[in-house]
Amino acid sequence: MKTILITTAALALTAGTAFAGGHSVVRLGTEGAYPPYNFINDAGEVDGFERELGDELCARAELECTWVTNDWDSIIPNLVSGNYDAIIAGMSVTDERDEVIDFTTNYTQPDPSVYLAMDGMDLDVSAGVIAAQSNTIQSAYIASSGATLVEFATPEETISAVRNGEADAVLADRAYLLPIADESADLSFAGESVFIGGGVGMGIRESDTDLRDAFSAAIDSMKADGSLNALIAKWEIGEGF
Repeated sequence: MKTILITTAALALTAGTAFAGGHSVVRLGTEGAYPPYNFINDAGEVDGFERELGDELCARAELECTWVTNDWDSIIPNLVSGNYDAIIAGMSVTDERDEVIDFTTNYTQPDPSVYLAMDGMDLDVSAGVIAAQSNTIQSAYIASSGATLVEFATPEETISAVRNGEADAVLADRAYLLPIADESADLSFAGESVFIGGGVGMGIRESDTDLRDAFSAAIDSMKADGSLNALIAKWEIGEGF
């Protein structure tokens, strides 16, 4: 076991040098606008479940990491172009994304997607106007469901669209919508939950296989010792492993 740990650490250190454009720092890209996964706190710093997770993964892989924020719409193109070295932004693993980038092993189970509508509304999810953040698994699901899709660049805009009558409901991860529903007397869940995607993983450039493997090994170690489940429970992300 000791030999395995030393080998893993050496691999991770090599990955850190090779996969940050020749530098020793690995840059983690996130959106910073999707609590509890990631958000910007009052001190102007990246915070949330993925901040804690990313810092721990880097420590276990013996990588020096820094955080970069990027708009969701361009988060994959900017990874591919080298603006950062990994995406850790509540990104569900899908076949379509896997054609462009690679993924680590998943660090959350698939979170149910739920509809949030004005309280008391009789929602027909198959025929209504449904809002979703653009380029998400929810927007793809709505587009194929028969409902009318309206897309927005940020998750906050999807909530505003429901409140101002642009949309009948929003479809998003339950972990994101639950605190909004709890704090809003005018909004409530409607319809049935849907399960989309294969859980959330870190996005990595397809050429950076060693970096992918180093982070996957760190994720697996957190699954094995229970620390990942503890973090999932702390941030109320969903079911653990």
